[in-house]
Amino acid sequence: MSQEPPATERRTRKRELRQHYRCMRREGQPAVNQQLRAQVAALLGSLPGSGRVGLYVPLPGEADLLPLASALPRLRPGLALPAVNGGQLHYLPWQPGDPLAADACGIPAPSGTGPALPAAAIDLLLIPALAIDHRGIRLGYGGGWYDRLRSQAPWRQVPTLAVLPRACLAESLPRDPWDIPLQGWVNELGTTWLATSEQR
Repeated sequence: MSQEPPATERRTRKRELRQHYRCMRREGQPAVNQQLRAQVAALLGSLPGSGRVGLYVPLPGEADLLPLASALPRLRPGLALPAVNGGQLHYLPWQPGDPLAADACGIPAPSGTGPALPAAAIDLLLIPALAIDHRGIRLGYGGGWYDRLRSQAPWRQVPTLAVLPRACLAESLPRDPWDIPLQGWVNELGTTWLATSEQR
């Protein structure tokens, strides 16, 4: 088993990789994002039952999945969006037409005052990523919000997939002690679920 490089080296490498994969993600848009949305629609259409799904409000360059809420009506009462408030990331109920307002990170989020959803209320999380490797290690923007959420045991049990172009699938990414592997990813070729043994 290979040893991870020192923390300072990992930070430098992650900064370089973020710049690299931002450029990679821009290639082929918007066609790639349309293909990504189609693959996510196929995934959601295949899910048993009508459990709640966590989506996200896209930043520039990310695939916009929110239109799927109207395209797949059975999901409409079962959606959630993330919001950062009080120094933590939470998921709040959302459906098309509900108002959004900037959260603590300036990203649109549900503006209702209802309680945050517990992990047990969500069957699947679809989250953005700059890159992911074959172990499920995700490269995000460096805020650590998803890692802190998933450091809680109940949230680690919620299947979580990155949504990103296949060009952003890496052989191996630097892993910090707090990086928690995802269960897989969705790209324009389809959905890949990792085996349990690869999550350790």
